Amino acid sequence: MSNHIGEPGHGNSPAAWTAVVIMLVGFTVGTVAFFFDVPAVVWASAGLVVVGLLVGWGMAKAGYGVGGAKTLGRAKTTAKEH
Repeated sequence: MSNHIGEPGHGNSPAAWTAVVIMLVGFTVGTVAFFFDVPAVVWASAGLVVVGLLVGWGMAKAGYGVGGAKTLGRAKTTAKEH
């Protein structure tokens, strides 16, 4: 069921995509390092996941989040083109 009234945007923003990509790389590297029993890399990749979270939060605060000031201009331009 979809409710379009007050829809949060589901993270479709540069901040969300950047955070997800960084965290996905962290999880992937951590999984491979865990398989090969390299604990230092597992912990480093856990730190990379936290970095991804912080980067996403920082980008959202800088205006690149859903409804952010730096993403609204592009959305308005795209809407006018169609």
